[in-house]
Amino acid sequence: MAFPRRLLNEDEEIVFDLRPHWKVVAGAGLLAPVIVGLGSFLVARIPEGRFRTPGRWGIAALAVVAFVAFVGVPFARWLTTHFVVTTRRVIMRSGVLGRSGRDVPLYRINDVTFEHSFFERLLGAGSLIVESAGERGQVTLADIPHPEEVQREVYRLMELDDVRRRGDGPPE
Repeated sequence: MAFPRRLLNEDEEIVFDLRPHWKVVAGAGLLAPVIVGLGSFLVARIPEGRFRTPGRWGIAALAVVAFVAFVGVPFARWLTTHFVVTTRRVIMRSGVLGRSGRDVPLYRINDVTFEHSFFERLLGAGSLIVESAGERGQVTLADIPHPEEVQREVYRLMELDDVRRRGDGPPE
């Protein structure tokens, strides 16, 4: 599901539409077959019989609850989190049932810093910290793919926006 274009201004174009890096849901993906396998094994271990059926249903229900809690929720959270860079602003939106968001206009950005550990660097992931002039200060885009590339592009867009706002040259 891409970021809705209806939330953009008329002269605004999407440059990056990112979700958190796949490493965020890797654990849930590895846990899914374990929950299904263990639940199936335990249900199969209960012998057939008139009084044993509630035990099977109970184990199946616990497996479904565990699957939703440990696989469904992290995947839904990943699916509904957007890090968007446009020609005018940096946008962060997240939330499954309730939503939260933060927009930082490019002209308000003072600094863009990236961080990634050795492991994140191997995976091509990291965090981008956008420092802005304002009362809230920082926006951290955690676990984004290729943070160095995004940082470079944000700086390029800041320069283009500055030129556009001053009227020094043709807007790009």
